[in-house]
Amino acid sequence: MININKELEKTIGNNIKKLRENANITQDILSAKLQLRGVDITRSALAKIEVGQRHIYPDELLAIKEILNVDFDAIFYGK
Repeated sequence: MININKELEKTIGNNIKKLRENANITQDILSAKLQLRGVDITRSALAKIEVGQRHIYPDELLAIKEILNVDFDAIFYGK
């Protein structure tokens, strides 16, 4: 049986990675920008989000959306 939540996390993580790479931002830079916004996250935690090994929290999701200047559709659906 496929865990739908796990598949969704992998999709969201992969979309975040693509959006970050399209913006020419490294994991180190994105995690630093998140920390400046008060989001307590390490580069390692961001890497785990991108491969679907860690849950993403609402404050992280919102800050990533704002930093990358994308809409939620791009994060959730890759649009």
